[in-house]
Amino acid sequence: MELILLEKVTNLGDLGDVVKVKSGYGRNYLLPSGKALTATAGNKEVFEVRKAELMKKHAETLAAAKLRAAALAGKHVTIKALAADEGKLYGSVGPAEIARATTGTAYVLEKSEIDLPEGPIRVIGTYTVAVRLHAEVETTLIVVIEETKG
Repeated sequence: MELILLEKVTNLGDLGDVVKVKSGYGRNYLLPSGKALTATAGNKEVFEVRKAELMKKHAETLAAAKLRAAALAGKHVTIKALAADEGKLYGSVGPAEIARATTGTAYVLEKSEIDLPEGPIRVIGTYTVAVRLHAEVETTLIVVIEETKG
């Protein structure tokens, strides 16, 4: 399936690129989320008309993401969890719990912005977590997992 990207997509392409993707990825993710258009002659014309608008929108979202990254630099969040004597958690801490812990702060995050490539956290300690605010902007957040008495 050939698509025209309406924004930069990590590991796929940049704004305006015509890319070939598997039909399921295109139909189930890129098209419904508004990240792409099918690469037909009519849609190519529509894209050329909207290109300046899309470039402006991309620049605005990139600038906003850079501001959020600057505000997030050096910040930390503390999460309390039940743990066994050895420090192993009963359960785990994933992106949803980290995002929930930021709700009362000045740097609220979505769970989709938090990247845990090694899987959820299962042991008490201090961790540096990658945060992807935009396809071109990545920063880190320090997550402190503490034992709660319960």
